[in-house]
Parts: sequence; structure tokens; C-alpha cells
Amino acid sequence: MKLVFDGIAAGYTEVPAVHDVTLTIAPGEFVAVVGPNGGGKSTLLKTVYRALRPRVGAVLLGGEDVWTARHRDVARRVGVLGQDQAGGYDFTAREAVRLGRYPHLGAFDRLTAADETVVSEALERTGAMGFADRPLSTLSGGERQRVLLARALAQQPELLVLDEPTNHLDPAHQISALSLVSSLGVTVVAALHTLDLAARYATTIVALKAGTIAAAGPPAEVLTEAVFRDVFEVDGSVVPDPVDGRPRVLLRELSS
Repeated sequence: MKLVFDGIAAGYTEVPAVHDVTLTIAPGEFVAVVGPNGGGKSTLLKTVYRALRPRVGAVLLGGEDVWTARHRDVARRVGVLGQDQAGGYDFTAREAVRLGRYPHLGAFDRLTAADETVVSEALERTGAMGFADRPLSTLSGGERQRVLLARALAQQPELLVLDEPTNHLDPAHQISALSLVSSLGVTVVAALHTLDLAARYATTIVALKAGTIAAAGPPAEVLTEAVFRDVFEVDGSVVPDPVDGRPRVLLRELSS
């Protein structure tokens, strides 16, 4: 599913958190949006899943403006894992994941056996089946994060929007979550703090600084010494992983 940001400006104050953002994301791309805290990553993603209306510009999904499309149509096509999704702490993990199927149901429809299969598969793929029947309130932050990812997968979306999907996850589950997401064949837009993970899994990296695009392109073109210094205020280098050759990011304190 093709996603286009066309001259986006958005924010919660008089000064937009993002402005002049124009970007085209091709179907099947895994785009990592990176940048320092306050750089506009979450704000930009919220314009896609109708949590924050752009002040200027349009967000086009498959050529259609998401803000003029029917809400249910957007919900069917866009799966979301946001930072502020509590998930309903009175629900069990399985009940929370079932919510991902509701955009596909009519007003009076109930989940079918096929829907329940999709829910179980999502729980299995995210490693959450072992606590599927526990209340969310009893789960750790990492376990809840895996449930919320499973809910997004249960929607079977054409576009996944992930805001810090590895937040709270231990290294093993960070790797498994991003490996899973990158294998789905859908378009993915993920805000990531860890540049090493962005370099390893994304096909395209978009670096935001003060709400504008400082650099965009393949990891090898974006993750340069100049970008490390200008955007992140660190020194850094990219080296091949000695096992599989994928890029790895090494960061150091900024030298004088």
C-alpha cells in the first residue's frame, strides 16, 4: 500500500512539531523514522492513523486522503501500535487482540471461527500465546507490547504504523518483533530510537530534525558521519555484521 505525505504540517501548539514533510513510501517498504526526542516522529505517525489532523497538507493512502475517507475503511487498512495505547487493562490479552478483527465486522456481527484463528495466529507469532488468558493489568510492559503488536497483526492491514514497537522489549523480543514485521510483505512505517535496529531491518530511513526531514534514503546513504553529528549530536560509524553482513551502527560521544 503506497503512502504519501504531501506537505504535512502538524502539532499541538502554535508552532507545528512537524512541517514541510513530503515523502512517498512505496508498497512493501519498511521505513524507519528516526531522530532525537521531540523531533516529530510520533506527531508525523499520528497523522496517518487519524489521531492528529494535519494543519497543512494531506496524507494519502493508496491515493485516498485518510482524513476524508471513511473511518472504518482506514481502520481496516491501517494497523497501529502507538505509544499511548493502553489496550484496555480489564481485558485479557486474547480479548485485546480480538479488537483487531472488529474493523472487518458489521455492526451486529460476531467473531467467527476464522476470526478466532487469525487471533490465535497473531498471539503465536508475537510470542504472546503463553499469557493469552491473563488480564493485561498483570502483564509486564514488554508482554503488553507484544499483545498490542498482535492486535495490529490481527487486523491483517495493508499498512502497519508502529510507534516505538521495541519499547519495553528485551533484546530477543526486539529482534523477533522486527524480523516478524519485516517478513509480512506489507508497508511498514516505524518510529525507532535504536539506530542499530533501524539499520538492520529498514529498507529506508527517514531522519527528522526539528520536525523536518534532514535525510531520507537507504540506510547506507542516511547513516553517515555528517547525519550522526547534525541530527543526533554523536559520532558514529556503520560496520558490517561479521555473521550476516547486515549494517551495524556504532555510536560514540561527540568529540570536539
